[in-house]
Amino acid sequence: MEINEFIANFADQFDETDASVFTPETFFRELEEWSSLTGLSVLNMIDKNYGVRLNMTEFQSANSIQELYDVVSLYSDK
Repeated sequence: MEINEFIANFADQFDETDASVFTPETFFRELEEWSSLTGLSVLNMIDKNYGVRLNMTEFQSANSIQELYDVVSLYSDK
C-alpha cells in the first residue's frame, strides 16, 4: 500500500472537494465537505480496498490523512 494510492482512494469519497486539497498533512475533519456520511464512506473504502475494519476509536484517533494511513498500514497486508 502506497500513501499516494491511499490519498487518491480517500479523495474519491468526496464529491465537491478538489483532489489537490488532499495531502498527507490534510486534517480531513476540517474540510467543508466532511460529514459523518463521508466518514462512513471512508471506513467502507478502507475495508473494501485494504481489508481493514477499523473500530471507531482507531478511526477517531487519526486527525490527518497520514495518521489514518499509518493506522491502516498496521493492519493491512496489501
